[in-house]
Amino acid sequence: MMEKLFQCLGFRVDIEEVNHPDGRGTAYHHKGAYYMRSGEQLVPMGESQLRTIFAEGQSHWLDEYCQTGLDAKDVIGLLDAKAFFQLLRFPLPAERDAIIDRLKNDGLIDVVEGKYAIRRVAALLLAKKLDNFPELARKALRVVVYNGNSKLQTKLERYGEQGYAVGFRNAARFIGEQLPQNEVIEDAIRKEVKLVPDEVIRELLANALIHQDLSIKGTSVIVEIYDNRLEITNPGEPLVPVERFIDGCQSRNERMAMLMRRFGICEEKSSGIDKVVRAAEVLQLPAPDFRTGYHSTIVTIYGPMDFDEMGRDDRIRACYQHCALKYVMSEQMTNQSLRERFNLPESKSAIASQIIAATIEVKLIKPDAAVGGSRKYARYLPFWA
Repeated sequence: MMEKLFQCLGFRVDIEEVNHPDGRGTAYHHKGAYYMRSGEQLVPMGESQLRTIFAEGQSHWLDEYCQTGLDAKDVIGLLDAKAFFQLLRFPLPAERDAIIDRLKNDGLIDVVEGKYAIRRVAALLLAKKLDNFPELARKALRVVVYNGNSKLQTKLERYGEQGYAVGFRNAARFIGEQLPQNEVIEDAIRKEVKLVPDEVIRELLANALIHQDLSIKGTSVIVEIYDNRLEITNPGEPLVPVERFIDGCQSRNERMAMLMRRFGICEEKSSGIDKVVRAAEVLQLPAPDFRTGYHSTIVTIYGPMDFDEMGRDDRIRACYQHCALKYVMSEQMTNQSLRERFNLPESKSAIASQIIAATIEVKLIKPDAAVGGSRKYARYLPFWA
């Protein structure tokens, strides 16, 4: 199957197969590069994707134990059982045994040789203090606030103390409180608004925590706040190409994602990025910038910016995201809808056409062939549609 695909794409078939003895974790490489399918194409895989393939069939890092030999009192002392039941919207049982039974039934703790053992996923989400779990302490959320638009001067740096789930609300609130305020005039009233909306902070923070590559040591999710932007970086290259964040989703840590959904922190429906892009459009913000860094995934959200201040790349990125968002909403992008996205009057339709042409040129969107060559009724689709 893979050999035929390589042939169809013009590769000479001298690929090699690398796999485990029992057949799990198969990867193919051509002249030293490993490939994966992306639609009808083969694209090179990064180290994160390869680690995921080679780990198939093995127990997930999150399911392994981080504390063993505990009694019930130790478990309750280490995990925030009260917050756990609040997140599940259940009353806290009066009896300790009932709390322990619930944690066992949810696969968060086990009985090992007559004592309790805490799984990493339980500690990472529910720890009262991550420092009580030495191997997880480095996974704590990190927030850095800078003076200005560069890293030259650090104003504040803070590490999260609690597990991701029990500390999520406080972390999102803290980030929101550190954001610069912008002054706007609305209905003749002057008021202060945050650089980034609370909804965007929650969605991006949840995504970064859930989709990080936990196998990468010595790093954690970091939120960096500048005067003009917010950057969130999580360890690991994305499993889905950044251009497909709006319509695609593949969870790296399914166990964590499932629990975070049950806790009401994420939806696990691949709609988080859609909400972020939609919020940017509604609030007339520059388009979010999703990119791959060195063993990392970076999301940048910019503060308010006039259309005239946006560069060519900013406008192309906004055009593509608008087109992709329209498509997943079963709608189509047009010159008019793009003008509305940028808050441009009808007299600026030529400028909108120029942006569309530039986005077609870099092969991020394409004309909808269903309407033929009509310029009046022209509409556009993302390149993958």
